[in-house]
Amino acid sequence: MERGFEFIAHGGKYVLVSIVPDRISFADPEFHKREATLLASRNATPEDFETVLDAMRRGEVPTDALNTHRLTLSDVPERFSSLLDPKEGVVKAIVEC
Repeated sequence: MERGFEFIAHGGKYVLVSIVPDRISFADPEFHKREATLLASRNATPEDFETVLDAMRRGEVPTDALNTHRLTLSDVPERFSSLLDPKEGVVKAIVEC
């Protein structure tokens, strides 16, 4: 979530849809130079998700940059702790079922 600030276009919006139990921090000068808007939501509607999926289908979301790791469901017990290691550089891990 913190790396996401790097991908905001000038004048863009960054929407965080989740509940994070810890602090999120970011470089204020970088955020302000982009003149970005930060929104938070934990109650997205199905229509909201469809909007995001449509943008992904149109190639407007840099999924290659965001989806940094892939693993199978059977690998989760063994590899889950490594996904939490900052040295691994995980932005988003995809679990393939």
